[in-house]
Amino acid sequence: MKRMMAVALACVAASALAQEAPQEQPRRVLAIFAHPDDEIFIAPALANAARQGDEIMLVLATSGDRGPGVSAFEPGEELAEARREEARCSATALGLAGTTFLDYGDGTLGEMPRAAESPARLLTADLTELIKDWQPDLVVTWGPDGGYGHGDHRMVHALVTQVVQSMAEGRPALVYPGIPKGTLPPIPQMQDWAETDPALLPIRHEYGDADLAASRAAIDCHATQFDEASRAQIADLFHATIWQGAVHFRAAFPASPRAVEK
Repeated sequence: MKRMMAVALACVAASALAQEAPQEQPRRVLAIFAHPDDEIFIAPALANAARQGDEIMLVLATSGDRGPGVSAFEPGEELAEARREEARCSATALGLAGTTFLDYGDGTLGEMPRAAESPARLLTADLTELIKDWQPDLVVTWGPDGGYGHGDHRMVHALVTQVVQSMAEGRPALVYPGIPKGTLPPIPQMQDWAETDPALLPIRHEYGDADLAASRAAIDCHATQFDEASRAQIADLFHATIWQGAVHFRAAFPASPRAVEK
């Protein structure tokens, strides 16, 4: 299906991207996803948190070198570089601190994960080092469903969770976004996307008009993946259905001492 249908739309409020008042202590946040454009799933929350003062780094496990989307690119490095530039553009539009590319092969993260030099083992080591070096207060990544079941999304979820749950000291809060059940747009190709019982999504990160505008600008960066008409509609479609004024999250674990109370 086209990337518009292939991208994911997608504890306590104290440990999440949620905000109730201006922050006295800005947080360091890692938003770890699989592909350029995955950040769309939570774009208005990222924009709002950045506007409130959080330092947010977008981390992408792959550069999307296999997904031409609506572009004329062949799979490969030229496409990957175009998508890296789109991710940088999106991060700037959302007000993020920057973008880190780990450059694993698109679609490869689940290959022979127990092998000594598998992408999964190497990515686990990279994520461990990244989290150790960055010392985030909060990590946000895909939930177990991967938004709509993409194998790379599920692997990023599993590996990030594995790394964070192993930390005895300095463990950041870890949250997963979700689609509240009953909010999917009436688009046939999206009806098998994963939904979550709203009772399991207690963390609501509300956003405003400026954050929605930033999300529109971020989505417009991804020209290889969506045609012009789709780029103009996605943010408002999600705003009217899935988000409805707030991006929804749940905590992976009970709040840890590193969580920064809001």
